[in-house]
Amino acid sequence: MAYAGIAYSGDHQSIPTRFKYTTRFEETFHKKGTSASATLYQDVLQRPPTALSLVPQIAELKGRDQAVAVALVLSSETVSTEKFGNLYKLFVQLRGQVLFFDFKSMAVVRSYPLNFAYLDVLNHEARPDEIDERVRAVFLGVQDKRGFFARFAEKLQSATLPSGPPRFLQITKVAVAPDALALMPKSLTDQPMGIETWLADVFAEAISSRTGTPLLPFANGDAYGKLVVTVADGAVYELKLPKPDYELALDLTGLKKVKFGDVPAGTSFIYGAFAGLRLEDPFLPKVYLNAAFKNGETKVVPNSQQTVDDFPAFQDAMRGLFVKFSETLAGTNTSWLKSASATADIDKQMIATRELLKSCR
Repeated sequence: MAYAGIAYSGDHQSIPTRFKYTTRFEETFHKKGTSASATLYQDVLQRPPTALSLVPQIAELKGRDQAVAVALVLSSETVSTEKFGNLYKLFVQLRGQVLFFDFKSMAVVRSYPLNFAYLDVLNHEARPDEIDERVRAVFLGVQDKRGFFARFAEKLQSATLPSGPPRFLQITKVAVAPDALALMPKSLTDQPMGIETWLADVFAEAISSRTGTPLLPFANGDAYGKLVVTVADGAVYELKLPKPDYELALDLTGLKKVKFGDVPAGTSFIYGAFAGLRLEDPFLPKVYLNAAFKNGETKVVPNSQQTVDDFPAFQDAMRGLFVKFSETLAGTNTSWLKSASATADIDKQMIATRELLKSCR
């Protein structure tokens, strides 16, 4: 397997515009006579793959019978600042894939989603250097949160390639109820398919990281069946995405905020997320999962806080739903299911879903 470094999805010419801060992050390495891809490779060497043999360059694959490359493919960069009263919320998010592709057939053979969001509150509008600092934290990690580099290395360390005909899982449909959409930030709603892609990526990473199941990149309609990437050496490849054997649909049906009680420090609220999930084999057709789920997270708003931004709490509720659902599939949080879904045969559906995910690994 060849290491292809950091790559970008989509049109090559628009990379400086679509990934303004990521390319600035890469420039900091160039000024030191190295590169972000080389730094990432050193991280990989600290925890080398256990099931795969790694070579440092794609050129070394030429002439081999088996030619698989792996890249950290960045699919989206979101950086926004919004004002709430006298405060400014800085939102930084990167989404991407640990992407394996066959160098001869130019087909994707395996993909593990990555997602990292960073929220900060400032008493002034964020300066460019402060934004750059947060973007750097997203890549390299902050406090107890592993960044993109560490997550890539960890996923690569445990990754395997299918020994037989692979089975592919993909989130193919995302719907958001109008009431829930109205509670989303403009940084996501202003982008075409921004909310849908964001939800799909957060959900996909929760499933992949908790169950070890790879997922194909979210099919957003216009790029279905192909993925254009620019790798570290500047080469542009048009990769073929296989049709999924199993399709997962997410319907975010509602977000609700309910007052829970008063405490000395302030007022506590429950932020709830409600979603319908459906997993099916489109070729048979056969439905493995079709159920509604809910999750609530509690947040205390201090009495001294005059301006309240609800989105971070709603984000925790949505992510909590995805994580707890995935943990239940992994068998590590089965007690959550009783309060999360009223579907009559939910235990049977979850067992069927768990077995299906095993067939995709």
